[in-house]
Amino acid sequence: QVRLVESGGGLVQSGGSLRLSCTASGINITPYAVGWYRQAPGKERELVTSITRGGTTNYADFVQGRFAISRDNAENMVYLQMNNLKPDDTAVYYCYANMFRTFWGQGTQVTVSA
Repeated sequence: QVRLVESGGGLVQSGGSLRLSCTASGINITPYAVGWYRQAPGKERELVTSITRGGTTNYADFVQGRFAISRDNAENMVYLQMNNLKPDDTAVYYCYANMFRTFWGQGTQVTVSA
């Protein structure tokens, strides 16, 4: 059974930082593209960032320069370092892994207060 479990969310003040983690089990993430989406209340899910199996990263314009994705294939982990957080970053953050199909985590809440 494939599972992706996010952790590290919480409440932080504007300008603060959080580091999200995604632990994968049931798959070896090495050949997968992995990344993070987020969904704010009343809005559609949107791509935040991704990293290919070769290490190429992609970021949404709204997090460029503030967020950094990384992966540790040996530990089967994906990370999202979020700096200079803004209230607009408040959302549920979802980890995913994609190759021929996409696996999703259950999400972790990030709340940024003004």
